[in-house]
Amino acid sequence: MDRAAVLHIPLSQYAFAKSEHTLVIRIRAKKEDLSGCDLYYGDRACRKTPIEFYRIPMHVCAEYACFQYYEAEIHSVYNRICYYFKLMKGQEWTYYYGDRFTETLADFYLGDQVVDGRSEYYQYPIILKEEIPDVPEWFKTAVVYNIFPDSFASGRRSLENRAEEKRLEDGRTCRSRLGGTLRGIRENLDYIQGMGFTCLYLNPVFSGGEYHKYDVLDYYHIDPCLGTEADFQELVEELHRRGMKIIIDGVFNHCSWEFFAFEDVAAKGRASRYCKWFYGLEFPVRKPENADEVPNYTCFAYERRMPKLNTAEREVQMYFADVGAYWIQKYHVDGWRLDVANEIHRNFWRSFRSAVKSADPDAVLIGEVWENAETWLRGDAFDSTMNYEFRRICRDYLAAGSPDGRSAACQFEQMRLRYPTNIVNGQLNLIDSHDVPRFLSLCRGDLGKWKMACILLMLMPGVPSLFYGDERKIQGIMENEYRKGMAWEEKEDVCDFVRELIRIRKEYIDGSTGYHPVWGMIHSGVFAFARENAGCEITAVMNPGEACAIPEMGERIVLLENGCREGWIGQGGYGVWLRDKGR
Repeated sequence: MDRAAVLHIPLSQYAFAKSEHTLVIRIRAKKEDLSGCDLYYGDRACRKTPIEFYRIPMHVCAEYACFQYYEAEIHSVYNRICYYFKLMKGQEWTYYYGDRFTETLADFYLGDQVVDGRSEYYQYPIILKEEIPDVPEWFKTAVVYNIFPDSFASGRRSLENRAEEKRLEDGRTCRSRLGGTLRGIRENLDYIQGMGFTCLYLNPVFSGGEYHKYDVLDYYHIDPCLGTEADFQELVEELHRRGMKIIIDGVFNHCSWEFFAFEDVAAKGRASRYCKWFYGLEFPVRKPENADEVPNYTCFAYERRMPKLNTAEREVQMYFADVGAYWIQKYHVDGWRLDVANEIHRNFWRSFRSAVKSADPDAVLIGEVWENAETWLRGDAFDSTMNYEFRRICRDYLAAGSPDGRSAACQFEQMRLRYPTNIVNGQLNLIDSHDVPRFLSLCRGDLGKWKMACILLMLMPGVPSLFYGDERKIQGIMENEYRKGMAWEEKEDVCDFVRELIRIRKEYIDGSTGYHPVWGMIHSGVFAFARENAGCEITAVMNPGEACAIPEMGERIVLLENGCREGWIGQGGYGVWLRDKGR
């Protein structure tokens, strides 16, 4: 038995609550090393000594690289649990608890007396309903359409494609590049809903100096280039009338250098009451006119026009907590996507979360965190994060010159095991966004590979988010290209493909639907996975590599298929098949 490969981490993705009386327990071992693994659990508040333990055989739930992961669910009336493992390899066996291997349990015997050892086992101290990390139920079944407002529409199926400047009452200037508006979005909701999307995520809509609106001037008003507060309210009301949701972008890591607080600091220096609102100030504060000049204050990345807010400051936290609640209470938006979320003080997010959830417990909070976000998904900050790891795996598999189906399967498994299942099902999956090149461009215009990415996006665990215009074959590597205007003139052949995938997702996948790679099909460039629930099983297979044989599927219903025949999948082929368990 390779004991060095064994790993269990209490109160983590290895031990988490799904509900008040359901715990999921996982343990890692070397691949194909163990012949069996049992979980023993008991009531850590039991009045008996020694306490009574119950045995659950564990099953392999995932594997990748050198490891296998065993899992078991504890369904119990107890909400205070202690537990240990019994690991077996042929005739060899060991208990495992307290991060140690032993052949004895923790109770200590002194003649007829028993010294209770329950505290030495692994512990789940108590399941508190309020502390179970989860995602609002509506979001788990959402299908998101991400719109960059300036680039989408100014009218029905149209975009002005015209830059504009508008002045606020105090003289500050707001700019647009292509002329998209909130009214344009509202006039195209039939198009968006007709494809099956149930939720809009809008990049920033607040008053900002530049077209992208990530340099916020005023957090309480809509940018005049995009429309008015009345336009925004009409958009939200129309979405809700259609049974759809809306998520807006919150930019709280930084602001515009024309934001009232920074202007006060620049004007008054050390005498300003807002000095503590910003990082790294040197006086007098200098606003460089030359983009190459380094400012004497901390800013977002290299953007001198975007000073970084000191989110550790309590007054800053209170100001933006009010902003968060304001748009929920007044306009009834359904959630926030939170920009540069991992650079912001944790207490800021605790205050923000409390304010937003008090206004609407079902509002979703999605952090922009590009790396492993486990530390941000423990129930005190975000419900979900933008899953850029999903995009990276899709890119490496589909846009690579030599696709490796097994490597993709293992990486998806590793990604899936990052978080508790509840959280995995609520991650915002994406293949591109306003910050990265279009996926179709990464695939060098190969529409077949893009369609495979869309199959993964729509059918894998998580919440799919499609960037506007992907369904109309928009490409672009540079920022002004991948944020280009909506291609309303493009034919809708790909729209039909997206529409069908969303229909499949809605009809056959829900919160209880499991996932597993179909290892028997995965080889060379082929990747395959299944989504299974009590009534049916969907199998998806794709092959961006050379044509090859795959196992025969037997009786099935074809939902989508291209380049496949029984026992064979061609280069660029894909299939989505349904097996009805009632047959």
